[in-house]
Formats: sequence, C-alpha cells, structure tokens
Amino acid sequence: MQEKSNTITGGDAGPELAVIVPTYNEAENVPLIVERLEHALAGHDYEIIFVDDSSPDGTAQTVREMARKNRRVRCLQRVGRRGLSSAVIEGILATTAPVAAVLDGDLQHDETLLPEMLRLIGEGEDIVVGSRYMSGGGFGDWSEGRKRMSQVATAMARRLTGVDLSDPMSGFFMLRTDVFRARVNDLTAVGYKILLDILSARGPDLHIREIPYEFRTRKAGQSKLDNKVLLDFFELLIARTVGRRVPTKFIMFSMVGAFGVLVHMAILTGLFGTGMAGFALAQGTATIVAMTVNFFVNNFFTYFDRRLHGWQLLPGWLSFAAASAVGALANVGLAVFLFDNVGVPWALSALAGIVVGAIWNYAITALFTWKA
Repeated sequence: MQEKSNTITGGDAGPELAVIVPTYNEAENVPLIVERLEHALAGHDYEIIFVDDSSPDGTAQTVREMARKNRRVRCLQRVGRRGLSSAVIEGILATTAPVAAVLDGDLQHDETLLPEMLRLIGEGEDIVVGSRYMSGGGFGDWSEGRKRMSQVATAMARRLTGVDLSDPMSGFFMLRTDVFRARVNDLTAVGYKILLDILSARGPDLHIREIPYEFRTRKAGQSKLDNKVLLDFFELLIARTVGRRVPTKFIMFSMVGAFGVLVHMAILTGLFGTGMAGFALAQGTATIVAMTVNFFVNNFFTYFDRRLHGWQLLPGWLSFAAASAVGALANVGLAVFLFDNVGVPWALSALAGIVVGAIWNYAITALFTWKA
C-alpha cells in the first residue's frame, strides 16, 4: 500500500487550505471572519468558502461584494436547502484544496488555531479536532444545564457510534479532503453534527488528533442553535444505527404512528368501554383525534426541519387527513384480499395491510404535507 504523504501543498493551481463557513443571517460577521482569517493565516495560501442558505439578511450579497475585492473569498448560495451538515458537505466538495477546515459563521471558533491544525495535518493526521473537553478547552459562557446536556449527548454519541474522542460533537475541525471524499457517500447530512457524521461513516481507519480550544461568546448574527438541535442529534443517531437500512424519517414517522395507536385505543376505551358512546361514534372520534395528534407530533418531531406554522397548519392537516384516509382504505383492502382470496393467516394479512398503509401515509404526507 502506498504510504501517505506527510506534506500539504496547494500547488500553482489552487490553495492549500479551504475554510468552509456555513452561514445563515451572518451578514454582520462576514467582514470580521475575513479579517480574522487574514491575520491567522498570513503566509498561507487559502480560500474562504461561505456556504449560505439564502439568508434573508443578505449574507450572500455581502460575501459577493467582498469577493469582488478579495480573491480568497467565495460565495456558494443554496436555494431551497437548509442545514449546517449539508452546507459543509457541499462546501468541501466545491474546493480543490487538499485540506479543509470547518469554521462557524458566528465567530465562536478560535481561528488562531488553524495554522497549528494545518501543521498537524501536514505531519500525517487525517483529521484535527478542536476539543472543548480537553485541558485548556472550555465552553465559554454556556450555562451548567447546557454543559450537562452536551456531556450526555457526547457520551451517547461515543457509545452508539464507537467514536472515541473527547469531543466528537465539535463543530470546529480540519481534515484532508481526500479522506472526506472517501466517506461522503455514507454521510447522512443530518443536522448540525457533521464531524460525528464523518467519523461514524464507513471508511478506512483515521489518524485523529484533538487540540483544546475555548468556545467563544457570540458577538453578532443569529444563533442557529435552538430546540431543533436535540431533534437533529436524535435523527442522526437513528440514521447511524437502524437508519442504515430503513429511511430515518420513516422510522420516526412509524414511532409517531405507534404512539397514535395508543391514543386511539385510549379514546376508544374511554368512550365505548365506559358506555359513553356507541362503537361507531367512539371509533370515529378516536380515529379523528389520533390522526390529529399524529399530524401535530409529526410536525414537531419527524419533520422538525420543515415544520409548518400558522396558516400552513390547516391545509397541512387536511392533506394529512386525506392521505391517512386513503392509507386506511389500502390497509383494509389489502388485508381483506390476502385473507379472503389468498388464504394468508389473519394476523399476517393485518400486518401486511398496516405496513402498506404506513408506507403510503409516509410517502404521500412527506411529498404533499411537508413537501420533502
């Protein structure tokens, strides 16, 4: 096997390093990022690729204006797509540099460490990770509650993915782009934890080094971390375990469906079991309530990344109800056909109907209700 080179050069045709900066509403921070990188990477041949998800504050236009004056600055504007992980993936794939670093657009990562990280890559490391947990690192002004949540998530990530790092959830890292391209087809592109996604993807063993860094306080712009981050992390864990064989969203949709069955049975028992209503009325009421609960839980949980708000909820619920009605007919129709005409045992017939109905509901609601 050919020995890996321990030098990093950009050559005449391109830079030695690409700094990938995913942005959303970071127009105020763009000039500061460029200025800080000019100081930190003086003497290095580098480019800065801002990957912007069509920020309403004009971040992409700010980057373009800077790019006209600075050849190191590039703008990659995405239309109709959102998400930090997918932005990082597209940014790295857009460069010819042999090394790429990922830097948040909120100025909370320490860009002064980039030369040291580049040196370690040049000495043979595949990935260099900035760690908040090592001695000398820290979480800045994070609250104790947020630190504890991060620690729990980090422990879960190490256990479920087999990634043995002090900070596999870090968003500040540098890697060889050939290593990235070797793993890119196994990435999930889910959520914010792109490093965890890369490390847990299929591929050759990696040489990894961690260095400490202190997480800074945000100065300007809009934080991308909200209550969706935990759902992002949960979805990534599903994708990296059972989600390798079954679509992750379908698993989450099915979990909500199972919860809906419990709601249905509880309503049915409460109305019919206590004699408050006849079976037909109780069954109809339970169906509508369970369907409505499923819609709102899916909107919050399964499709948190394209959640419906305000006036969108009514047409969303109507399309969900219509899809569920057709799915119920498909469920019953297939089950009856298999039992009456094929001779399949009733339990297997019912299970086949449930599976077909669930797949139909998932596919149609993803397409029309949440427009996946």
